[in-house]
Amino acid sequence: MSFPSHRPRRLRVNPAVRRLVGENRLHPAELILPVFVKEGLQEPHPLSAMPGVSQHSRESLRRTAAEAAGLGLGGIMLFGIPTAKDAVGSGATDPDGILNQAVADVRKEVGDELVVMADLCLDEFTDHGHCGVLTPEGAVDNDATLLRYADMGVALAEAGVHMVGPSGMMDGQVAAVRTALDGKGFQDVSILAYGAKYASAFYGPFREAVDSSLEGDRRTYQQDPANGAEGLREMELDIAEGADLVMVKPAMSYLDVVARAADRFDVPIAAYQISGEYSMIEAAAANGWIDRERAIHESLLSIRRAGASVILTYYAMEVAAALRS
Repeated sequence: MSFPSHRPRRLRVNPAVRRLVGENRLHPAELILPVFVKEGLQEPHPLSAMPGVSQHSRESLRRTAAEAAGLGLGGIMLFGIPTAKDAVGSGATDPDGILNQAVADVRKEVGDELVVMADLCLDEFTDHGHCGVLTPEGAVDNDATLLRYADMGVALAEAGVHMVGPSGMMDGQVAAVRTALDGKGFQDVSILAYGAKYASAFYGPFREAVDSSLEGDRRTYQQDPANGAEGLREMELDIAEGADLVMVKPAMSYLDVVARAADRFDVPIAAYQISGEYSMIEAAAANGWIDRERAIHESLLSIRRAGASVILTYYAMEVAAALRS
């Protein structure tokens, strides 16, 4: 009988060997925790579609930020939910608006121990739920929206944000925000550009998380799921306009775009494991169909393996605690 001389299984014989030769690893410093903070809440409000995730009060947000810093997370991404909305998203640029207050709260709590990030978009603040200002005909006005983004970026910088995340997929949004920040002396505030943000069905649970008032859909500005090269073109433009990092969102269905971006660009690549990805794991685990902890770890490793050096995930604190232990 002829036996194989090459036996790859030798490198899988026990956990110690598998750990020794593992090609990719997760680290808390690469994980970003997305957090929702709602104006007027006195205590956290659990989300039915995302078991284990809540809308936070300002006080519970501070506690969460302190815990995230203690676990060594890379950062926290803040989403603000106001009690009042209007057509132009006035709350986004109000110094006393919930998102700007949240940024100031977290900076006061953690200082520079954690990268404090904020989603730079109008959808949580507009009564129509779109990411920008509308024309009289109801279309999103790209260039009028850029003026609002520029003002929002400055407001967040004045509140103390380390990094802003323009996520509305408006043409020229990174250049508009970078120019506004630099013009006000905020050259050190960095930009994590949502470079390839797709019009995905997996955003569903996020609508509950931010009390969305969306009318219609966002397919005229978010990307078509059929297109990969277009995503790379969008990221290339964002980098040329001054983005410090670029992101692919969602992660799960677009790992090919993550991999192509990592091969092509020399800036850090981020990927967002979004609400629908989280909810699917939780629902399947609750029904006993999958091993929850293994599924969480495997899903994040797949994003890391594809080439993302930064991962936004609602599992950030749980995974960081597990890695530490």
